[in-house]
Amino acid sequence: MATERQKAIARSLTLTIPQAPFLDAEAIRAAARARHLRTLSPAVALWLAAVAHIRHAHTEYDALLDEGYDRDAARFFVLDAINAVLDRWGATRRLDPDAIDEEEPVSRPATTGLDDEEQEDRSEPD
Repeated sequence: MATERQKAIARSLTLTIPQAPFLDAEAIRAAARARHLRTLSPAVALWLAAVAHIRHAHTEYDALLDEGYDRDAARFFVLDAINAVLDRWGATRRLDPDAIDEEEPVSRPATTGLDDEEQEDRSEPD
């Protein structure tokens, strides 16, 4: 039986992206239930999960990262492709290129102040 949060996520999906294909909708619903999104409202969790799913499954985002683009540059280059998918799926909103990181969750985990490489060096046993 579905929890109230799962029902709210499903309702948000139907309202926000009504024509999302079934397989994509299932993947988005599952991602919206992820532990790291639980502190967010179901509607916000759904939106973040949808944008991330579209970015990775329906754009060249990962290829751009593989080519050496940083995350922000890659996101900039796939913004129009994400909005095109949202339009095809009848979405009630789009990504705004002028918004300040609207796809990032409000709360972020604490950082150590180390870059990724330094963090990996510290986590490996000597």
